[in-house]
Amino acid sequence: MASRALAVWEHRKVVGLLVRRDLKVKYQQSILGYAWTMLEPLALTLVYFVVFGLILGADRGMPAGAMEQGGFLLFLVAGILPWNTFGAILSEAPRAMITHSKLITTMKVPREIFPTATVGTKFIEYLLTWPILLLFVIFLGGRPSWEGVLVWLPLAILLQFTIGLGLTLLLSSVNVLVRDVERLVRIASRILFYGSAILYPAAMVMDSARVPEWLKVAYQLNPLLGIFEMHRAVWFSGFEELTPGPVAIASAVVGSLLMLVIGYWTFRRLEMSVLKEL
Repeated sequence: MASRALAVWEHRKVVGLLVRRDLKVKYQQSILGYAWTMLEPLALTLVYFVVFGLILGADRGMPAGAMEQGGFLLFLVAGILPWNTFGAILSEAPRAMITHSKLITTMKVPREIFPTATVGTKFIEYLLTWPILLLFVIFLGGRPSWEGVLVWLPLAILLQFTIGLGLTLLLSSVNVLVRDVERLVRIASRILFYGSAILYPAAMVMDSARVPEWLKVAYQLNPLLGIFEMHRAVWFSGFEELTPGPVAIASAVVGSLLMLVIGYWTFRRLEMSVLKEL
């Protein structure tokens, strides 16, 4: 695995070219271009704020002090922006090999380059949404901390990239052989979205007497829960309710690394079969 990772690093210029090409293709013939990267998550955030915040009252799980320092709207923005990246990775992952089929069969480069480029493109788009997040932090009175900026944020981004790459390696190879994977991923994406505390504080689940204990355990074992709580902890420092606990952190780290190992192992195991199919 280390030798293949080194080979991908040696061909990093190819990865960069693929990322730039994908971004160029996405925004060509678009009047607003880059602006869509910010407008789409902003529109979603406003819709969810009205439905879950104003109508359904999901903000009742927020600490009182947090409501005065960014509030539920910042809570949503800090979760939806990184989720959009992960959701886009899930959406593109099954077709990562199929989309680049001509290049894969003609270029003599490590095939891991193509899933890596897919994930890299989505993370560049995530970075382009940061102006929105910073504006919300400034105008809503978010309270970032050095601990959040130096610990939680790098760890969240690293783990999200790790689990995203693992899933892309897994899904891109399996989908070439079994095309039903794309449909299953769409279903799984919805389940993960509502099961990762994107639209509500995780405390609403953990403190609820109506949720069975076994379900609470399963809920905490979701690696994405810890990752998105890390993203939020950057802007809500000092609130334990919005900071990932030991179980969520361990699940995020172990789950992300395990997903990368499983994804890479599957990718290498199916590589020859995938090449024949392409």
